[in-house]
Amino acid sequence: MPSPPFHLALPVDDLQAADRFYAGLLGCPRGRRSERWIDYDFWGHQLVAHLVPAGAMPSLARNPVDGEDIPASHFGVVLPWEELEQLIARLTASGVEFAIAPTVRFAARRGEQKTCFVRDPAGNYLEFKAFRNIDMLFASDGLDYP
Repeated sequence: MPSPPFHLALPVDDLQAADRFYAGLLGCPRGRRSERWIDYDFWGHQLVAHLVPAGAMPSLARNPVDGEDIPASHFGVVLPWEELEQLIARLTASGVEFAIAPTVRFAARRGEQKTCFVRDPAGNYLEFKAFRNIDMLFASDGLDYP
């Protein structure tokens, strides 16, 4: 049975810029909307951009993972490897600045994955990744990762 879709609401300080990013650049279909929020179909999940004052945007702590300084607050989607490659090419061609450039994490180990981070216009971090072996997505192998 497929997993149920998740719902994520996130703050943005410019709804039109958020719409250009999520609907325009990422290609997420729009759902319901108002003057203060817009629903998006984020690869089968419900993402809602809520307009907040610029001063209300949350701060972002970081955490070290496999040699990278990862934003502790982020979200994203796990894609098939080829689809991630296509998205990275589209982001690169559009001139998007990567917060963390496309890289392979845990190379040649269980859980090997390709990942990249971008920021939306409000500063929210998104991670897009693909696993070399999708069976490792929730694997608990008893190993500690640096």
